[in-house]
Amino acid sequence: MADARVQVAIEHWAPRFIQNGVDYNDYIRTMARIDGWEQWLAEWGRTASEHEEYALESEDAGRRRTAGEAWLRAAICRHFGKFVWMLDPGLAAEATHRSVEAMRRAHRYLDPNAERIEAPLDRDRVVANLRRPQEARRPPLVVLIPGLDSTKEEFFFLEQVYLDRGMATLSVDGPGQGETGLELPIRPDFETGVAPLLDAIASRGDIDHDRMGAMGVSLGGYYAPRVAAFEPRVKAVAGLSGSYCFGEIWDGLPPMTRETFTVKSGASSEAEARDRAMALDLSGVCERIEVPALYIAGQLDRLIPWRQTERQAEQTPGGEFVCYPDGNHGCSNKPYRARPAIADWMRERLAGIER
Repeated sequence: MADARVQVAIEHWAPRFIQNGVDYNDYIRTMARIDGWEQWLAEWGRTASEHEEYALESEDAGRRRTAGEAWLRAAICRHFGKFVWMLDPGLAAEATHRSVEAMRRAHRYLDPNAERIEAPLDRDRVVANLRRPQEARRPPLVVLIPGLDSTKEEFFFLEQVYLDRGMATLSVDGPGQGETGLELPIRPDFETGVAPLLDAIASRGDIDHDRMGAMGVSLGGYYAPRVAAFEPRVKAVAGLSGSYCFGEIWDGLPPMTRETFTVKSGASSEAEARDRAMALDLSGVCERIEVPALYIAGQLDRLIPWRQTERQAEQTPGGEFVCYPDGNHGCSNKPYRARPAIADWMRERLAGIER
């Protein structure tokens, strides 16, 4: 019998693993080896290592596509090994770097035009992956914003939904996220992490800078409305399962989520972290949004209650709200409905912008 934390992870996040690229068979056999939370990172790392070995064999054999697919599986397994695992920050940081490197190698074979974008922020840097649809001359761009425990490495398949519809994607690791979060803590004004990345690509002629959108998931669903409110280059915004005030839901969050926020916000205690979570508040922010805005939630969300997302829509002038009655957090159990619906909405809004 798995311990309480492993059981919480299964109950809250299993569909998310599958929709973002963990093979179901990998999920079953990896979870069968895990009885205690202390084993979580090591066992997911073991599965990742198996994929890395196959990737290297495939590279040596000249099987580029197979190598890329194996590196992609390794990247996502490394990511989910450390996503809310805060028992050893050093091991979690190592897994972060290995996930980034595996995704870089996956891009080499699966999307060689993918680019790493870096920009300075607070004596350090923010990082993003830029991908463009094939044969597109100047496509619109959608900034994809992860949440508390997700990263740009989790977004390969989410990116593809936009790429298939003719939009470029810029998946970011902002403050508190992924490799950037190893140095820069969470901050309420997340837009300060997006602006330098947009500045870094501002001179490019292969992106339509007049047609930029932003989409965020989970805590990214809090960040994305802030970006829309304070970053004039963003012309449409979508938030999926975002909180209106993160501190308001603190007591109902899983213990690993509270620990992750504590570490990534730089707080010295959970009490201080709760105070910092209260600062992630959209009061007076949504009212500033002057672009088309779509907010999506699942009524079965046990992490961020759907009423929080509905509140975002209510406070946004002209905000649209969609709630899937059978959807969970991030609608991870309905990717075939939620993801295309959001991408279609974004494509239509960006297409309708007059130059």
